Amino acid sequence: MNEIKNYTNNVFENIKHIDENGNEYWLARELMPLLEYTKWENFENVINKAVVSFRNSTNDDSFWLPEVRKPIKTGKGKEELIKDYKLSRYICYLIVQNADPKKKMVALGQTYFAVQTRRQELNEREYSSLSEDEKRFFQRELTKKGNQSLQIAARNAGVRNFPKFHNSGYKGLYNGETANDIAKRKGLRYREDILDNMGSEELSANLFRITQTEAALIEDNIKGESNANNIHYIIGKNIRETIKKNKRTMPEKLSTPNKSLKELELEHKSINKSLIE
Repeated sequence: MNEIKNYTNNVFENIKHIDENGNEYWLARELMPLLEYTKWENFENVINKAVVSFRNSTNDDSFWLPEVRKPIKTGKGKEELIKDYKLSRYICYLIVQNADPKKKMVALGQTYFAVQTRRQELNEREYSSLSEDEKRFFQRELTKKGNQSLQIAARNAGVRNFPKFHNSGYKGLYNGETANDIAKRKGLRYREDILDNMGSEELSANLFRITQTEAALIEDNIKGESNANNIHYIIGKNIRETIKKNKRTMPEKLSTPNKSLKELELEHKSINKSLIE
C-alpha cells in the first residue's frame, strides 16, 4: 500500500508546475499519458466531461480553462503549435473522476487528487492565520516543489551546470550575490540550506523568481545553457527592481530567522517524542 502511495505521489508531483502567483497546475498533454490515454481526442473528451461536472456543481460563471499552445517538431522537422490546457488541481480531480476507472493509473489518480485537493483547500483558507514560522514551512514547501519543476524545465532547455544556473537567478535577485555569498552573509554553516534560513517574505520573492523562470523557459521555448542562465538572471533582476519600485525591503536586507526550518523540525520531533514517552 505504501509503495502505491509513494508511486502516485512521485508520478503526479513530478509533472506539477507552479505559476507566478504560487498556484499549482498540470498540463493536459503531460497528464494524458500518465492516465494511459494515447489519443488526444479521447482525452479531450474526458476534459470536457470534467468541465461539465464543474459547472453542474457550482454557480461560478467565471470559470474558464486556460488554453495554451505548445510547440512540437513534426516528422519533417517543422515546428507546429498544438493545443494544450493548464489544469488546476480540482479540474485534475474531476478529470480522473470522469476517466476510465479500468485504467490502473486512473484509479490511483482518483485517490491522489482527492486527498491533495482537500489539503490545498485547507492550506489556502488557513494561511492568513498561520504564525510566521508556519508560513515559512508553507512557503518552503512551495519553493521545493517549484525548484523541482524548474530543474526539469532547465534540463530540457539544455542546462547541465545547475549550480551556475541557480546562481544566475540569485545574482539577479540579490544584486550579484551567489548562493555562497548569501550563506556567508547569513552566517550559515557549510552546506546549510539558505532557503531553510529565510523568512516568509524572502521565500515568497524566491518562489516568484522560480516560477517566473520556469514559465519563461517553457513558454518562450528557451534553448541553450547560456540563454537559460541569462533568462534566470534577468527575471531575478526584474523582481528586484519591482521590490525597489514598490519601496519594499530588498531581499538581502531582510532579517534571517533565529532558527532554521531544520532546527524547528528537530524541536517539534523532540517535543512529540517526549509527549509520547
